Amino acid sequence: MTDAAAQGAHRARYRRILSFAGREFLKIWWFELVLPRFGMSGIAERTRGQRMQHFARRFHVLAVDLGGLMIKVGQFMSSRLDVLPPEITKELEGLQDEVPAVPTPKIRALAEAELGIPLERAYAWFDETPVAAASLGQVHRARLSALDAADTGLEEVVVKVQRPGIGDIVAVDLAALRRVARWLTRVRIVADRVDAPALVEEFATTSLEEIDYLHEAANAERFRENFADDPRIDTPEIVWERSTRRVLTLSDVTAIKINDTHALRAAGIDPAEVAAVFAEVMFDQVFTHRFVHADPHPGNIFVTPVPSTSSGTQAGAGAQAGVGTQAGAGTRDGAGTQGRFRLTFIDFGMMAEVPDSLRDGLRTLLIAVASRDSRSLVAAAQEIGVLLPSADTAELERALTALFARFGGMGFAELSTVDPREFRDFAEEFGDMVRSLPLQLPENMLLLIRAVSLTSGMCSGLDPAFNVWDAAEPYAGRLLRDESGNLVQEFAGQAMDTITTTWRLPGRIDRIITRIDDGNVSFDTSRLERRLDRLEGIARRIASGVLFAAMLIGGALLVPSLPPLGITLICVSVLPLLHSLFAGVRRRSR
Repeated sequence: MTDAAAQGAHRARYRRILSFAGREFLKIWWFELVLPRFGMSGIAERTRGQRMQHFARRFHVLAVDLGGLMIKVGQFMSSRLDVLPPEITKELEGLQDEVPAVPTPKIRALAEAELGIPLERAYAWFDETPVAAASLGQVHRARLSALDAADTGLEEVVVKVQRPGIGDIVAVDLAALRRVARWLTRVRIVADRVDAPALVEEFATTSLEEIDYLHEAANAERFRENFADDPRIDTPEIVWERSTRRVLTLSDVTAIKINDTHALRAAGIDPAEVAAVFAEVMFDQVFTHRFVHADPHPGNIFVTPVPSTSSGTQAGAGAQAGVGTQAGAGTRDGAGTQGRFRLTFIDFGMMAEVPDSLRDGLRTLLIAVASRDSRSLVAAAQEIGVLLPSADTAELERALTALFARFGGMGFAELSTVDPREFRDFAEEFGDMVRSLPLQLPENMLLLIRAVSLTSGMCSGLDPAFNVWDAAEPYAGRLLRDESGNLVQEFAGQAMDTITTTWRLPGRIDRIITRIDDGNVSFDTSRLERRLDRLEGIARRIASGVLFAAMLIGGALLVPSLPPLGITLICVSVLPLLHSLFAGVRRRSR
């Protein structure tokens, strides 16, 4: 492909992403925000399932056709089994394995250019058929030469080769995402809570690191060192002599995919046990090692069976006895069966660092959730930065107390038996309250949220009765024991702050009273009232303008399917337009 043709293809890709995002934003805005304000929420509710399914199908086609970062977005949505409706997750679940493969001649040419030698010299054997095709790279099996095998102690390996031209594709996708982020800054309900451009930049940094295979290799070795003494975890070994920025050679660790429940049962492994161990391992990554695999989708995690020893015990069972202490899991029924398998993580291009400040906030959050303490949960949300310190939290604490009392401790299976009307009542109460709070999504949390989301969806998919409380409570108990050692020191510090403030308080009060007595304190609100009156008028005109645009666009969308309603909305939209144009003239004439 010539440079001109490549530039044309990139421009077409950019426009297609923006066009898709624009259409979907407009539909969501109309059906979910505008129609309910006019008492037509029934239309939105009746069509929601069908609209979600159509959206998922359109995005599926877009992601498969474009590849690149669009696949990452689809993989994220397909794993949210606990939050997103099945109309979306079921349609997008194929994206985990549906990425089309790059023709082998192109892969061979790129690999030979990177390694500097023909593949026949680099490897004793290179499989022309790819094992897997991912959004950013492609994996082939290979066998090291006798000399390399003697040096590394490895023979069977897999070779991960970057997709040709993926660097330019990632750049185009990031440019489109930055444009969409700028659109979101104009939506007040989003801009008040999420710094969309900052999140995109965080995602951009991660994406650029992900296409640097030397960076991924360093992450893999760090992860391997973190779990070097943990029999639950395995990771591939890196063959540095055959690795570059765009080619990565590592030991072949392929086994049963974590979401292949039929293969797990055939191997004598209970998927529910896999879910429990997987949750424990992810907790360890966050709270113990502070280095988290942020892309734990089914394609990146294998379950490797561990054969029984001749003595009848499971291999690694002696070491497994210490796992409960490390993971904070304690002793559970069936814990002794965990030695029958280990989890093997691959693909370390997307990792999340957990800084001390965030880790401390997450510790407080976990302890609060496990102890059903609504006040501590609110404090943790403020510490992390999700909830601003200025928020009035009295109603939130009351609602969380009611939530814990009714649903606390329930797993996904138990929640599915609750009357939907009860859920709806709680949702309405929470929705009105949360929208009034100054919530935001802090920076440096995008990858961690992704990891938590994928973990939650994975565990609920492996075990419909999975109860996150069972995994959280042992950790909370261990964290509480760790915190107890610092309790006296913290109390002493708080007492000293209180004594200092109390000592200074009389002098401050005396100075304020003196100023009031001398007449030096006054309040003039006349200018403020005039400005507020002017702002109120401007706000009303802006609201009328927005209402006019909403009714006009909504009417145009509804004309093909509901002509009477669409035409009526277009005609009625003239009223707010007149108010927006002439209300200011009437005020200036006074």
